[in-house]
Amino acid sequence: MKHFSLLVAVGFGMAIAIPAESQVPAGEPTYADLADLALAAPVAAHVRIAEAIELEEEQAVGVPPGLARFYVEADLVTLIRSARGLPSRINYLVDMPRDAKGRAPKLRKKAEYILLAAPVSGRPDSLQLVAPDAQLAWTPARGERLRAIVKEAAAADAPPHITGIGRAFHVPGALAGESETQIFLQTEDRQPVSLTVLRRPGQTPQWAVALSEIVDEAAEPPRRETLLWYRLACTLPRALPRQSLAEAGASAAAIQSDYELILDELGPCARNHPGRR
Repeated sequence: MKHFSLLVAVGFGMAIAIPAESQVPAGEPTYADLADLALAAPVAAHVRIAEAIELEEEQAVGVPPGLARFYVEADLVTLIRSARGLPSRINYLVDMPRDAKGRAPKLRKKAEYILLAAPVSGRPDSLQLVAPDAQLAWTPARGERLRAIVKEAAAADAPPHITGIGRAFHVPGALAGESETQIFLQTEDRQPVSLTVLRRPGQTPQWAVALSEIVDEAAEPPRRETLLWYRLACTLPRALPRQSLAEAGASAAAIQSDYELILDELGPCARNHPGRR
């Protein structure tokens, strides 16, 4: 454990910068919980605990009340994502909740976890968790969900990060009850994204999302628990901003109604970690 004293000396400043309100709650992480962590983490790894040492109070400076800090050494089982490789054994610090009697939990040898982390500069075998709950108990199902998120995020056509809502337009059709609403979204890389709602007499309203400037007939809503669904369901505000409706005039109410339809169809962005965002 050659890096133990170094981590104790300088690692805490990084660890305690993470907000304590993101502690692990009871319950299975949702898709949004996993996506929050995966998209923030340059490194995702499946590891097996080799040794875990609870730090004494004088070593664990700044640990929030109710938590115990551990120095952990773990063997790499599978590297899920990293720009660079990792050594076969890595180390990191993790804060774990104490029980009602103030006792620290056990991090048992050979227990397996998923780590969502960042590399520590100058220490190739050390990692820094991206959040207090970024050490997740390994299960094959969690591993597969995480791999799917990472794969989508790395794809050339990955949906962009949405930063806001641009202009929205509504065009009535030739028949009563026929209309089209188009809402343009703002993105981090200025990639075009738009939402379209089509209404026809006697038919269920249809909506779709397009990731290009052209909306064709093949456009459709995103599937649940995909990165595109996450980008929309977990980012879009609950109401359109006023500036998006500045040119809408009498059509503003229709646009708001169609936007609410989209939000209803997307469903909630459920998180078991409400303090994360």
